[in-house]
Amino acid sequence: MVTESKTMITADSTVSKTSNKRAKLANGRPPTAAKPKPSLSSKHTQKQIRTYHQLNRKLALAQSKGEDAEVDELKQRLKDLGGLKIYQLASIQGQANDRGGDSSIVLMEWLKPVAKHMASRSQKLRLLEVGALSTSNACSKSGLFDIQRIDLNSQAEGITEQDFMKRPLPTHDNELFDIISLSLVLNFVPEADGRGEMLKRTCQFLIARTLSDTLQAIYPALFLVLPSSCVVNSRYMNDERLTLMMASLGYVLLQRRLTAKVVYYLWQRRDGFSVKEQDFAKTQVNPGAGRNNFSVVLKRTPAAATTEAND
Repeated sequence: MVTESKTMITADSTVSKTSNKRAKLANGRPPTAAKPKPSLSSKHTQKQIRTYHQLNRKLALAQSKGEDAEVDELKQRLKDLGGLKIYQLASIQGQANDRGGDSSIVLMEWLKPVAKHMASRSQKLRLLEVGALSTSNACSKSGLFDIQRIDLNSQAEGITEQDFMKRPLPTHDNELFDIISLSLVLNFVPEADGRGEMLKRTCQFLIARTLSDTLQAIYPALFLVLPSSCVVNSRYMNDERLTLMMASLGYVLLQRRLTAKVVYYLWQRRDGFSVKEQDFAKTQVNPGAGRNNFSVVLKRTPAAATTEAND
């Protein structure tokens, strides 16, 4: 009986020790056991975005030629793909932390030198975020901005469903902004001249330079993000050409960062600094096989063209 009792005690002790070890091990593990939420793969994300852009470009071309049958077919293909919603889903996945993250993190890094001055203001600087996908990005969390977020197809509460190109032009100073964000938006416009018009339109929504000397070093500003292939592997666009275009609109380049996937720019618009407005047609600047056809066409306003003709 004594032997049996000892055996039972030993067995119980072994179970107890094993349980304690498991408990300690479980407590010491980082919380990585939970299954991650399903998401689009990186390759699938890129494919969805690429297909959406290709179909949109073909649609714009067919519409310009009046090819109704082709237009109907392309619209159906876009619908079958999932339309704007699938593009936005792919874009959201593309901005996930494991894909390079929130692009506004870069902007906030660039604004660090003036962050204290911004925080000390009684009135926050106004930010217009075009193509907003989230209300919890770095800009939103900073608490430094009064933000208006717009997108063609709102994906969250706090984002107004609106086309920037149809947004009413400001009639009062309180409708102007200190900074505009176009993060992966310009490349979404299907036509080259439409991209040029979007860049021109940003000028009409930016406030004049009336801030303190410290903040005038940056504001008013435009934060522009493009796929890197738009400037490093395009037949019709490169950094030099983009800089010349922006200069004709009164923009000066303050910051640039190139990564494998995207390129970030911070431009400041300076009153009275712009060179004479000029045309930028679709011209090859980087010929060669294997390059893409991304381009921006910038046309002078009728008033500017008329003035030059009279001169």
